[in-house]
Amino acid sequence: MLDTGTDAPAFSLPDHVGREVSLSEFEGRRLVLYFYPRADTPGCTTEACGFRDAYDEFQERDAAILGVSDDPADDLTDFARKHDLPFPLLSDEDGSVADAYDSYGEKNVFGNVVEGVFRNTYLIGPDGTIERTYEGVSPEDHAEELLADIDELREAES
Repeated sequence: MLDTGTDAPAFSLPDHVGREVSLSEFEGRRLVLYFYPRADTPGCTTEACGFRDAYDEFQERDAAILGVSDDPADDLTDFARKHDLPFPLLSDEDGSVADAYDSYGEKNVFGNVVEGVFRNTYLIGPDGTIERTYEGVSPEDHAEELLADIDELREAES
């Protein structure tokens, strides 16, 4: 995982509707950048739906959400529609952005070693630095964990 206090690596990736999304678009607001292994699998669906269900609360805190996987954009389109996800899902097919965020590499899946995305999350501050890191997160209650951390950071700022 990248260290807190360091600059978040710049990126630009296509989202599930074909729009190019860059880190620079979120300057001045907090960004939840979450990496997940595979669209429409049980854990990834639980995590995405948790963010969906808490979406208004993130908006109230001026925090954006981006999901990143190495799925093709078409798979992300279907996933977003099926679960009514209100935030962009980014397609990182070659894993280069996930790799820049120490969230890509070899892992064991059902006894097979494969390359893929790790379930990690970064909370990026309004200034573009990494405020918090979450390695190997549990999909359940992850959105609530982030909201609590955002509240803590906002309180410390005031």
